[in-house]
Order: sequence, then C-alpha cells, then structure tokens
Amino acid sequence: MTEDAKQIDRDAHHPGQDAGQDKSIAERLERDPENQEAQLDNALDESMDASDPPATTQPASSDQPPASSGFDEDAERKLQEKKGK
Repeated sequence: MTEDAKQIDRDAHHPGQDAGQDKSIAERLERDPENQEAQLDNALDESMDASDPPATTQPASSDQPPASSGFDEDAERKLQEKKGK
C-alpha cells in the first residue's frame, strides 16, 4: 500500500468521519419494539444519505393489486367470461 493510500485509509477511519448512531433510538426500540416511528428513525439512521428508502417505508406485500393499479375486478371478470364463450 502506498503512503497516499495509507493516508486515505487513515482519513476514512478517522473518528470524526463517523456519524455514529443515535443511542436514543435503540433505547426507544428496546422499550417498545413495535414503535413504528422508532423503527423508521432506526432505518434512516442506518441508511446512507441519498440512498434507496429504508426498508420500513416499503409497501406491505399482498396478493391483491394496489388500488392505484387501475385493476377493475368486475371488468376483468367480464373479459374472462367473454373469452370463455
């Protein structure tokens, strides 16, 4: 490793470069693991700025299409009936 690379490595691991984690969030989660606000705060605390949204903000999985998809159950049923004739 070159001296420049060693200096970059030392700078990257400098304690002043570590944002750390907010211990109060861990304490809130310990008191109430179902606390959604604390779960979100924890996920945000662990994520990088400008990265993908934290997993706690993802929609729940379901076998039903989302309401915004434009899926019309009655219209779909009629189409299927026409195809079956």
